[in-house]
Amino acid sequence: MNAELFESITESLVESGYIVIENALDLTLLEELSLYGEDESFYQKAGISSKNDLHIDSNKRSDKTRWLEEDGSSMSEYLLFADSLKNYLNQALYLGLCYYEAHFALYERGDFYEKHKDAFKGSKNRVVTTVLYLNKEWSTSDGGELLIYDNQDSLIEKVTPKMGTLVIFLSENFPHEVVRTKRKRHSIAGWFRVDKR
Repeated sequence: MNAELFESITESLVESGYIVIENALDLTLLEELSLYGEDESFYQKAGISSKNDLHIDSNKRSDKTRWLEEDGSSMSEYLLFADSLKNYLNQALYLGLCYYEAHFALYERGDFYEKHKDAFKGSKNRVVTTVLYLNKEWSTSDGGELLIYDNQDSLIEKVTPKMGTLVIFLSENFPHEVVRTKRKRHSIAGWFRVDKR
């Protein structure tokens, strides 16, 4: 178990509501996940809004996604990590998290995702958001940064999507966006939820 990492995440969620951790996971796992992410045959155009109103709007987001599933190897290992974190957060913070869902996100050159919140208005479903980056040798000139804002619309964090960087934040509290990327960009976005599957 990643007790020290989980404790750091928990403390940051209480104190500031978010945390950015570099080199968060084992490099071998990251490289295996990166290989999955690079297989573009399973990706679909990403939609917006809730399940009942899911639709494509390329003016708001232009990435593609592929949902993670149990596969007995790296995807399962990452989902096991997330499940352990879920249990830790529930024990420490009494959040009542029921399950975790996640997808690979592929941003081609020029892709973006406009400012939004992950918790849909009037529906307390997504409680904690995670983003794990899978990009080797990324520089600031490549674009594609994650911009995180507070509820007063002030920019509080600019995250370069480098391999192994893990971002975690309270879904209802932080509007965020992905600026246009200048090269292909891979990540895993996930959510701890309190609703039932």
